[in-house]
Amino acid sequence: MLFRQKTFVYFSRKLNCKLAFEYFISKKTLKSVAQGKKVSKPIVRISIISIALAIIVNLITIAVVSGFQQEVRQKISGFGSHLFIMASGENSVFESQAIRKDQDFVHFLKKDASIKSIQAVGYKPVLLQSDKNERKYKLANGKDTSEIQQDVLGAIVKGVDEGYDWTFFKTHLIEGKLPNYSKDKKDNRIVISKKICRDLNYSLNDTIGAFFVKSQPVKREFVIVGIYETGLEEFDKKFILGDLKLVQELNDWGISAAIEVADTLTNNQLIIRGNVAGGNGNFKYDWGDGFDTYTGFTICPFKDTLIQLVAADYWSNPTSDEIDTSIPDTAYLKISIKGNAYSPCDFKLNEFGEIERTYLNENGTKFSIQASQKTITFEITQGKGSSDNYVGGFEIMIKDWTKLDDVFIRVKKKIDFIPTKYDELLKTTSIMENQKDIFVWLDFLDINVIIILSLMILIGIINMGSALLVLILIRSNFIGMMKAMGATNWSIRKIFLIQAGFLISRGMLWGNIIGLGICFIQKYTGAFTLNPEVYYLTQVPIEINFIHWVILNLATLGICITSLIIPSIVITRIKPVKSIKFN
Repeated sequence: MLFRQKTFVYFSRKLNCKLAFEYFISKKTLKSVAQGKKVSKPIVRISIISIALAIIVNLITIAVVSGFQQEVRQKISGFGSHLFIMASGENSVFESQAIRKDQDFVHFLKKDASIKSIQAVGYKPVLLQSDKNERKYKLANGKDTSEIQQDVLGAIVKGVDEGYDWTFFKTHLIEGKLPNYSKDKKDNRIVISKKICRDLNYSLNDTIGAFFVKSQPVKREFVIVGIYETGLEEFDKKFILGDLKLVQELNDWGISAAIEVADTLTNNQLIIRGNVAGGNGNFKYDWGDGFDTYTGFTICPFKDTLIQLVAADYWSNPTSDEIDTSIPDTAYLKISIKGNAYSPCDFKLNEFGEIERTYLNENGTKFSIQASQKTITFEITQGKGSSDNYVGGFEIMIKDWTKLDDVFIRVKKKIDFIPTKYDELLKTTSIMENQKDIFVWLDFLDINVIIILSLMILIGIINMGSALLVLILIRSNFIGMMKAMGATNWSIRKIFLIQAGFLISRGMLWGNIIGLGICFIQKYTGAFTLNPEVYYLTQVPIEINFIHWVILNLATLGICITSLIIPSIVITRIKPVKSIKFN
């Protein structure tokens, strides 16, 4: 009676806590569980190790996949943008039709709190020529010989202007500096990747030859002022950063007009004609009497004259003012005469029947021609071109990746297929569309994560279930005594579940210590590397998210303990009389 009174008084000390009795018994018997019989001890250790391994594998898996997705996403966005506005009907941002630069929506979108920046860009494919490489080899007769080899590599020049956000490339710049392009003049400085430099045998401050396809091939030379390396090799070997004004000119956007004097004569008269490029290819000319399709005229100058040419393009009628034609360009030809202005135009010709010219400057825009008793001087002023009024599209960067879909829908409602003030139809594309293959691949990684998490937790549940059944089996005497003293089946089940919770927590503790340790070592040392040609990155990325870490631990603990409720039903089948005698 005294024993029962003491028991009753002791267990009634914390009646306000529903698990006080079970927790006390579990804590007091936990040490004996870990140091139990030869049968239970290794099984308990295996269960703890399995939980630790599950946490380690799952923690590393989530960190690597999250880091991989974030790293690839950031780098792809850095080369391009989250959203891109371009002409409707186009499928590629790299070959899109030109649109006007001064759009009304630019100012509107800059006021959107979710948008970080909006920038005008243009793209132009290019063939890069390698530096000269001498290759030595032996002929069949044993003599040594050599030859000069030059490789070519296809790439894309991304044209940016003076307001471009260089944050991404500043992070990955390994040599040189980033150019600060001027608003007023063209700049031949470029930023290139380390891979392209290595493949073509170039280094910082070298001059690189580049070929562009227009109506005829054009060669330009650029100076390498910066070298970057992102580790995203698929993109490193493709993109070059250059001046937007050069891309605008090389794409023949807008109209570029010039006046030229032909080398031959017609009826002893000079041929003055327009040389126009760009637009849609259907050109109209205004020599002072309105637009028409006449490309030029003949003249025998007898007084100082200033000839003006306004050139534009048209779709159907050259004499109408169509809103969808390119912005016109204006060129000038100044004619000055010395000597007897009214003398005949019997110009001197060379052996090929061409007019003999005396050039008065280096670029050939000023020259003189001798005719009888007069000297005619021509000074050509080419049009500035209207290419700087056009861009390939607008890049939009947002502040929060998770809001990409919302911002995308909002921008589409304001932009897509609504005629602009220039009667242009535009459309908005998302990075998820422009780089669809890569993002589909990244989404598949989430499925892999779910499979790995499920398998590892399942293994932990099976091992913990086995350990729990062993603990119940070897403690049949204890269970019988507890039932004999009046403990309910559910109370006894909770004692074993709490003990299992202690064991799971111990395994989770070691799993977190080891798993986080490995993650931090990789994050700050990059010990584990990758093949960038396959994985787009040079090392295994790690992204440790506190919320993911908390959810992983709580889910593991909760799922494991919940799943152990079923094995604990065995306790209800144990009879006190038989279990007390059980050994």
